[in-house]
Amino acid sequence: ILKLNVISQLLIRLGYVLHRVLPYMTIYKLFAMIILPRENHRDSRNIFIREAKKLYRKEFIRWYRLTSDVNSILRSYRQMKLETPLLFVMGQEDYMFLSSVKVFVRKNLSSKLSVIPDCGHIVNVESADLFNAICLDFLTKIKKG
Repeated sequence: ILKLNVISQLLIRLGYVLHRVLPYMTIYKLFAMIILPRENHRDSRNIFIREAKKLYRKEFIRWYRLTSDVNSILRSYRQMKLETPLLFVMGQEDYMFLSSVKVFVRKNLSSKLSVIPDCGHIVNVESADLFNAICLDFLTKIKKG
């Protein structure tokens, strides 16, 4: 994630307001449906929710407090000119975060973006074999240098 788009910023604000009146798992489930809306995202969505159940309400609130600073942190990161090879592997259907990564990759020639078709935000679950192959290929090329 390099930039919070309008939808993600609204979700964070909504979650911050709702966490006082709704159980945090209800908010997580809502977020999961918004971030991973399609039928082919079901497995990723279920894993997202399952792992969220391991958090306690107190941890959830701490995580939300961190989000207030995330935009400024991400802005400074986006402005960096990196020389170190950097790989982004994203799903074609990741409508929340893909566009900002495309902009970053165009500006940073040492970075590379691989977009996996028919995948949402959690590509390493939705298309594990292709994700692993892309990552291994990237690492192999770096090693050969």
